[in-house]
Amino acid sequence: MTATLIDGKAIAENLRARIGASVAALRAEHGDTPGLAVVLVGDNPASQVYVRSKARQTAEAGMRSIEHKLPAETTQEELLALVARLNADPQVDGILVQLPLPAQIDADRVIEAIDPAKDVDGFHPINAGRLATGTGGLVPCTPLGCVTLLKSVRPDLAGLEAVVVGRSNIVGKPMALLLIAESCTVTVAHSRTRDLAAVCRRADILVAAVGRPEMVKADWIKPGAIVIDVGINRVAAPELGEGKTRLVGDVDTKGAMATAGAITPVPGGVGPMTIACLLANTLTAACARRGWAAPAL
Repeated sequence: MTATLIDGKAIAENLRARIGASVAALRAEHGDTPGLAVVLVGDNPASQVYVRSKARQTAEAGMRSIEHKLPAETTQEELLALVARLNADPQVDGILVQLPLPAQIDADRVIEAIDPAKDVDGFHPINAGRLATGTGGLVPCTPLGCVTLLKSVRPDLAGLEAVVVGRSNIVGKPMALLLIAESCTVTVAHSRTRDLAAVCRRADILVAAVGRPEMVKADWIKPGAIVIDVGINRVAAPELGEGKTRLVGDVDTKGAMATAGAITPVPGGVGPMTIACLLANTLTAACARRGWAAPAL
């Protein structure tokens, strides 16, 4: 058996194209455009690259891209004041404060200050509660993208056994809730799980989101399972030259290819879907706030 590689780049590109078409149709009908505000505090290189990519893709989708770049010494009070202004700005439909934040700023306080209706990251406690109770709200982008990737392989997930390795508020917990909403039987595994390999072997759907390079081995994977690798880890690659690195996931992809039915590559799997789903959330938020009919994506 050789696993099918799930092409996250192509699926994300298709989603962005549909979003762009919907934005154009809404602009023609209403004469206005959804707006996404991204706030970057400090000069973290990875965050800078990510924010530039978000801004470019937001503009390509026809949305208004608003960037706020603040110095690393910005105080929590200054950042909260900016969030308050963005909450009150009628031209801003989505607010994203790029994480991580400098040590002097409490990220939870900032997330809780964002208007839940503009919380396109889906991290606000109100949106987390709505996801848990199945009552709507904005959903974290990475788990939302993972479900889209799963459905590209198997549109109906009902009845499948799913194992999520990782219990973070950003990926693990919301991923489990989304799978429950799809009528899967879900186990959340973590560092304290007894015989983690045996738990993973039960999974028809295996989602790895722990941030440990190639932790999930081929013999942890049930033959034919769909594997979603959320991990992005940079490891030394001496074969490429001194000081060189390469990106790997949380799954030993090379080994897993012989066992899994389908698997997301790293890079090129889950990563592209995160920004595409951020744009989808911004469009959803804009339609809800402005009373527009939401397009089906």
